[in-house]
Amino acid sequence: MVNTSTPTNSLENFFMPFTANKDFKKEPRLLEKGEGVYYYNHKGDKVIDCSSGLFCVPLGHGRKEIADAVHQQLLKLDYAPSFAISHMPAFTLAERLAKMLPGDLNNIFFTICGSTAIDSAIKIIQAYQHAKGQSQRIRFVSRERAYHGVNIGGTSLSGMIKNREVFTATMPGVVHLRHTWLEENKFNLGQPEHGDYLADDLQRFVDMYGPESIAGCFVEPIAGSTGTLVPPKGYLEKLRATCDKHGIVLVFDEVITGFGRTGEAFGANKYNVQPDMITMAKAITNGAQPMGAVAVSDDIYNTIINSGPEHGVEFFHGYTYSAHPACVAASHATLDIYENEGIFEKAKHMSSYFLNAVMDELKDIPIVTDVRGDGLMAGIDLAVDGKPGVRGYDAQRKIFANGGHLKFTGDCGIIAPALISTEDQIDEMISVAKEVLVQY
Repeated sequence: MVNTSTPTNSLENFFMPFTANKDFKKEPRLLEKGEGVYYYNHKGDKVIDCSSGLFCVPLGHGRKEIADAVHQQLLKLDYAPSFAISHMPAFTLAERLAKMLPGDLNNIFFTICGSTAIDSAIKIIQAYQHAKGQSQRIRFVSRERAYHGVNIGGTSLSGMIKNREVFTATMPGVVHLRHTWLEENKFNLGQPEHGDYLADDLQRFVDMYGPESIAGCFVEPIAGSTGTLVPPKGYLEKLRATCDKHGIVLVFDEVITGFGRTGEAFGANKYNVQPDMITMAKAITNGAQPMGAVAVSDDIYNTIINSGPEHGVEFFHGYTYSAHPACVAASHATLDIYENEGIFEKAKHMSSYFLNAVMDELKDIPIVTDVRGDGLMAGIDLAVDGKPGVRGYDAQRKIFANGGHLKFTGDCGIIAPALISTEDQIDEMISVAKEVLVQY
């Protein structure tokens, strides 16, 4: 007989990621349901989602169209490998994405998340440089305060100390540009005026190590997880010019900024700078299924493929769940909603209201030391309380208790509302945070 009673649980067996496990189990924050821009916790309380889950649910929770698409796909074809065989929806999804992407990023390599997209991009660059006869290009460039996932390659590229300090067996040959946060750009919306010179660090690395040693440069158009660091005017353009001059592959990590977060389809569109590759994940399925992808230029793809054997594998890399049928179905349904409901246009229209509301309501709170943002994402820095991260952790817990889910990285809260949010819902998100922050 099936036991239908609600079981008790000590919560001891789930080793939680990026979580203060001991503290969480003293006061668990459990979610039972998601609908629109709201969660409901295990007590039945409504919690407004101020950060689109982890920036991955721009269409709001509980989209029946996506759930139905996944359900129907699982009934028809639950799994198909993409090693030497595949299924047609994967090819049509790649075609749809290619049409959305800027420039000639016409070749889509499917992964299972943002972290695997980054590590795949590293390998694609290595294969490309090898195919060009430039295997000596073994060095990669990233940035301080960057976040590029948690696999070994992504951890090596990342420039956030807590994500790196215990994990010493990282990839060698990675150097980091300075981050772009500057004191003179505090309390700025959109692209700040100061800081394009920070892109000159790439040329310094070229001069120090030699241009023939650098394979690729990874940047987030907006550094997201570290607290919404918007690129200074002219900064991305300078990186593009240096990469062009020295044969360096420029990769935009758009795992957070992709699919409308900036008010355009991708950050590359927003800032009018064309990368050689784009990594994506999160909003590619509205968070309903785990999926990532790497978009690759025609030159890189053709160079790798044409250098391979006539009847053999050209690129020895892939995942069991590359282009998983359920994930592909979820992505198709998600793209349908973006198109049918004009989501990117709505985000662009809502951006100024959102950014101005965040600035107006939070900038004068005593513990708030900076507010910045672009598109539908804003970072709110809090004054350090003795040790970095203490105040941010406390604020995140208190905001949740006050009815809001707000993502914090250290002492920075990141508001990233669903792209479907109304003005009233944006006001509510800001209000639940403000009510807590003014108490410090």
